[in-house]
Order: sequence, then structure tokens, then C-alpha cells
Amino acid sequence: MSLLRRNMIGSYEEEARKKRELELEQSRRATKRIAQMSLTGIIALLLLIAGCNSAYTIDSGHRGILLTFGEVSGIQQPGLNFKIPFIQSLREVDIRVRKVESPADAASRDMQSVTTSVALNYSLSPEKLRELFSEIGLDVEQRIIATRIQETVKAVVARYTAEELITQRENVRGEMVTSLTKQLLEYHIIVAPGGIQITNFDFSQAFNKAIEDKQVAEQQAQKAENDLRRIEVEARQRITQAQGEADAIRIQAEAIRSQGGKEYIQMQAINRWDGKMPTYIGGNAPLPFIDVR
Repeated sequence: MSLLRRNMIGSYEEEARKKRELELEQSRRATKRIAQMSLTGIIALLLLIAGCNSAYTIDSGHRGILLTFGEVSGIQQPGLNFKIPFIQSLREVDIRVRKVESPADAASRDMQSVTTSVALNYSLSPEKLRELFSEIGLDVEQRIIATRIQETVKAVVARYTAEELITQRENVRGEMVTSLTKQLLEYHIIVAPGGIQITNFDFSQAFNKAIEDKQVAEQQAQKAENDLRRIEVEARQRITQAQGEADAIRIQAEAIRSQGGKEYIQMQAINRWDGKMPTYIGGNAPLPFIDVR
């Protein structure tokens, strides 16, 4: 009896052991399946991310600087392009015309302080983006353009007096255009046609006052000259008028002499008489128009 019981107990323990082993195996298989599914999901996600990061588009008027581990490996054109995910990156660059305005201070040839502001329209050379990015970077407005504008303004303004800067503005602008265009082209920056404007020239308050006084003096001198010319014209007119009156008197006198002198005068007086006798005649005065001799 005890032997049978021991056999039964051993049989139950064996079945329990096999059951635990089966459950453990099933658990391991489930864990393995979960791990495989997770790995597959991670791989799929990575592939999805890689796929999304490998394709990109570049807008019109832009170029793409393709970097491989930070090194420029190519310049991409507008449209759909591809890159290697996690290895290559992209910097999109606007190559359209842009505007920058920079103030500048200088001294004229006659040592007047001059403040001006230069507006510049420029674009980046698409054929030289690799060199530009590698040698200078893309922050050209602060690092290159503003500095060159300041230097050019100082050099050009120093060749003119303050008054010439105003009266010869186009010549000044022409020199600045030539100088800036040449300098910026060395840095692969293209100045647009007609792309430089000098917005203003400002001088010291004392100089502005001197200019104002000079203009007032010139206006007064012009007015005085005009008055003198007017007086001369009026004098010539009076002389001409007097000469005309004298000529008229002379001609009339000659006509009187040619018509008989006194008799002609009396005839003219009779022609102009209104028929009325004077109301009073002095004692020695003769009657008008009557010769009593």
C-alpha cells in the first residue's frame, strides 16, 4: 500500500514537472515572438524614418548644399533629391536677389563729417556655393557686405568735397558701384544691375547752416542782379520813350514851319475850338482867333 502510494505520488510529481516545463517553454516562445515582433517593428520604423529623411525637395530660386559628415559633397538643384539618412545632411540656400542696407560714416576731402546709408541688392553665385560655404559661410551680410560698404564709402567720399558729394552724386554712386561690385565678386557675391543706391548724405549741423547761408546769399545776389537788370531795362525804356517824344516834337515843329507857322497854329486852334467865348478877357488880351489889324 505504501509502495503504491509512493508510485502514485511520483507519477503526480512527474506530470507536474512536465507541465511546468511545457508552460516554461510556451513562455519562452511567447517572449521570443514578442521580441521578434518588436525588432521587426523597430526595423520598420527605422526604415520608415530613413525613407522619409532620404527624399527631399528644393524650391525654385534655391540650391541645396549636401554635406557628408559635415563636408560639402555636392550642390543640389531645385526639385526632388535624395540623400543617405544619418550620414548626409542638407543646407538650403536662397540664391534670389536680396537687399541689405548698411549705414556708413566718412570724412570728405575738406574734412567734413559725412553720414550716409547705402542700400545694396545682391545674390549669391550658384556656381560658387561650395567655395563660399567652405571659405566664408552663408552669413555674408554681416561678415562681408557691411564691412565692404563701410570701406568703400570711406575711400570714395574722401576724394570729394562735401559740396561735390551733393552736386556730383551720380559720379559718387558710380565709383561706389564699380568698387563694391569688384570687391564682392571676389567673395562670389553678385551685385544686381542698378543694385546700389545712396539713400542720403547727412552732414554736421554747422555745415548745413553754412550751406543754408550760402544759398540765402546766392538768392539775394540773384535778386539784386535781377533788380539791376530791371532798372537798366526801365532806364532804357525811359530813354527810348524820351527820344520818341523828342522826335515827335521835332517832326511836329517841322510840320508847323512847313505850314506857315503862326497861321497854321491859329488854324489848328480854330479847328479845336468848341464855339464858346471866354467869360473874362483881360484888359490887354486880344479876342481869340480875331486879328484886329
